[in-house]
Amino acid sequence: MQFKLALAAGLLSGLTMSAVHAQADSSVNVGIVTFLSGPAASPFGVPARNAAELMLSEFNAGTAPAPYNKKGFGGSPLKTTLIDEAGTSTAVVTEFRNLVQRDKVDLIVGYISSGNCLAITPVAEELKTVTFLFDCGTPRIFEDGKKDYVFRAVNHATADSVGAARYLKAQKPSIKNFGGINQNYAWGQDSWNDFNAAMKVLYPNIQVTTSQMPKLFAGQYSAEISALMASKSEVVHTSFWGGDMEAFILQSVPRGLYKNSDVVLVAGETAMFRLADRIPDGTIIGARGPYGVLAPDTPLNRWFQEKFMARYNVAPNYTAYQMANSLLAAKLGYEKAMAANGGKKPTSDQVAAATRGIEYEGFGGKHSFKLGNGHQAVSEIAYGRAKKVDGKMTLVDVVRFPAEQVMPPEGVKSNDWIAGGMKAK
Repeated sequence: MQFKLALAAGLLSGLTMSAVHAQADSSVNVGIVTFLSGPAASPFGVPARNAAELMLSEFNAGTAPAPYNKKGFGGSPLKTTLIDEAGTSTAVVTEFRNLVQRDKVDLIVGYISSGNCLAITPVAEELKTVTFLFDCGTPRIFEDGKKDYVFRAVNHATADSVGAARYLKAQKPSIKNFGGINQNYAWGQDSWNDFNAAMKVLYPNIQVTTSQMPKLFAGQYSAEISALMASKSEVVHTSFWGGDMEAFILQSVPRGLYKNSDVVLVAGETAMFRLADRIPDGTIIGARGPYGVLAPDTPLNRWFQEKFMARYNVAPNYTAYQMANSLLAAKLGYEKAMAANGGKKPTSDQVAAATRGIEYEGFGGKHSFKLGNGHQAVSEIAYGRAKKVDGKMTLVDVVRFPAEQVMPPEGVKSNDWIAGGMKAK
């Protein structure tokens, strides 16, 4: 069931009602959409919501590090309308329309599910609403056609799959076969297709043993795990996320899958600490970019980690980073548009034009909107292997790959780029 949390303060935990009314004419209403219920809420949606709460509060106070230290957006205070992403794609689209037409948001940052991103993108274009997709990974968003108002401030799924294949090649130059288990919808299909193709480029004689495609949020994987174990795959790839990933780990580890296979958890970082006592050493783990424990050690990143830890008593995982980085991009784009408009509140067209093609330093390092006509960002990506040190989960054998090694160049579709040898330009 969809529900809306329009917080009385106008911010997730920020402004007083009187302050909102006093500055209503100049305020910027930001719509935030993430999973607040269902299996994806705890590992994914809630950390993202917490990151939004933290960042918008810091923006309103003017206490974020430079160049993000101007209060609000360009001096305009921020209000927030928070929406639960849980529900059918039809319900998600209805709530998107409500955000724009009923709640009068100025821009939206949201969406974890690739299916939901594909559903709301044409509506965002129709309603001319600047929308930052903060997590969903399907490459189809910008490869299937030009967009004017939709942006994505993180890599798409190709980087995760190509990065995983390159990591395996760096670690194990000779692999004879591999299999996979991925969710049967846009994200899982795209992830598997890209990984499959990239592995065949890097290992020309490699064989596919099995490809398991259970439905999204199935929760039980006994038959699929049996098939994977029977396949005797050297490598098992999965782009499972949220509750599905955690269920897969809990069900597959006791059966010994990890003893004979290198298991690649593309989105594994969110389970590193929640399931630290269950994930075997040697498991290959990604964070969908340079986020979480794979984020670079910079003053900006340390500020974010310290603020998040102090506020929530837990380290930010990669979805928290993705949300926070997307809000940085939204702030920069909005303020650039505002400056070009003489300090007045910009239109959606002006914000979109100002955001297109920007480069910025985020909590996960440098991000550049280089693809999709300046609407799709790229960054480096990293992978490592799980290892418990003094009882604590860490990552070792970390390898980083620059954006040009894991993302296609502008104007080239991912599958064509991979088939052509994944050449950097």
